[in-house]
Amino acid sequence: MAQAKILIVDDQYGIRMLLSEVFQSEGYLTFEAANGQQALEITRKERPNLVLLDMKIPGMNGLDILKHLKEYDSTIQVIMMTAYGELDMIKEAMQLGALTHFAKPFDIDELRKKVGEYLLPLTS
Repeated sequence: MAQAKILIVDDQYGIRMLLSEVFQSEGYLTFEAANGQQALEITRKERPNLVLLDMKIPGMNGLDILKHLKEYDSTIQVIMMTAYGELDMIKEAMQLGALTHFAKPFDIDELRKKVGEYLLPLTS
């Protein structure tokens, strides 16, 4: 049984650390990126199964990162995270292939459950 890989992309260190701890305790292998460039480099090197992607990141925003991720691997699963209620950006992210989105502050149990649902076929 292969260990599913999760890439956490957020410019806030505390959120990356929290999510890494939560998902490592669930048995996933986690990687962290603070910006779009790091996210793309890690994706090419590690080929994560799922990306937790913040919508608002300095430099390359979440939509730009999502486009690059999908160009690189159209099967990569992406869950968007945002502290902002920009419905247009969320709608565009879904059209670009994001699975769903979570508004910050999110319910960690809901996020854990949703990630488990998306990654279950990979780990069973």
